[in-house]
Amino acid sequence: MSKREKDDEIAFQYHRVDSATGISRETAQRLAKHLGMSETQIIHHALYELARRVLPQYEKDDGPLNDFQLEQIKQQANCPVLRSVRSTLLSDDAEAA
Repeated sequence: MSKREKDDEIAFQYHRVDSATGISRETAQRLAKHLGMSETQIIHHALYELARRVLPQYEKDDGPLNDFQLEQIKQQANCPVLRSVRSTLLSDDAEAA
């Protein structure tokens, strides 16, 4: 086994009993059988699901808006420009009727 392969591995030990911080080997085997996966796949699947729930799934933005940007938004939101909106729910035939 190469050094890189060893660097990509971690030690893993099952807990004696199931808890919020770990599971027993028996539970892992039951999960594997139930989902048709190996125990290794179950561990990867669990970590993937945890990462999806905990880690941001988007790039960090530039932070909060500054006072100038907020003022621009307020001015544009209060702008009394009247605009018409044509409904796209009706087909051309229905509008003609």
